[in-house]
Amino acid sequence: MENRELVEAIRSRLLAAADGVRAQGAQAYMKSDMPSLGVRVPEVRRIVKAALKQFPVASPESLRATVLDLWRQAKAREERYAAIDLTDLRLVRTDVDMLPVYEEIIRTGAWWDLVDGVSNRICQLLMAHKATMTPLLLQWSTDQDMWIRRASITSQLGAKANTDAQLLAAVIKPNLADNEFFIRKAIGWALREYSKSNPEWVRSFAAENASALSPLSEREALRLLK
Repeated sequence: MENRELVEAIRSRLLAAADGVRAQGAQAYMKSDMPSLGVRVPEVRRIVKAALKQFPVASPESLRATVLDLWRQAKAREERYAAIDLTDLRLVRTDVDMLPVYEEIIRTGAWWDLVDGVSNRICQLLMAHKATMTPLLLQWSTDQDMWIRRASITSQLGAKANTDAQLLAAVIKPNLADNEFFIRKAIGWALREYSKSNPEWVRSFAAENASALSPLSEREALRLLK
């Protein structure tokens, strides 16, 4: 069951911190139909942390219900940021039962700030449950939903030297021909991050796929290797 006190505490504190002038600019920047409160991300995190200290979550089940309640009933974008922040609790960092929550966030959030907000969570699950996550990410890489495909590509951004290069290549290749900016940017981003740990692999991958990589993806991928 959701922690209603926690949800209400987060909502009321976000409203109290609202900045109407900044809200207009933030909503325009995000090109979002959902209103913004104009609360900066660090302040959202501070609010969530303080509310959790006052109204702690009792179990993984309660956390999942609380996250989904805050997410689904959100009237402002910062409430969705707060819902994502709640998923960073140690209680659920390697809990594979969080997958449906992340998938709902990705599919219904459907914008880069929200989708990328759970990329590190996906990475943590991959590191802890490789046998479960690998086939799922391969499936996501060909999903009809562009944002699910982006999530598969960015799923190892935090893996560094532990990156599964074979999986990285496998989720990128089905998307090389996609003209969508957010897919091309994700490909370049994922390759650039891995170039910090394995520059030769990234150089080789870029060379082998030179005819398929978009200029944007290639430029981003090789930015640190010039």
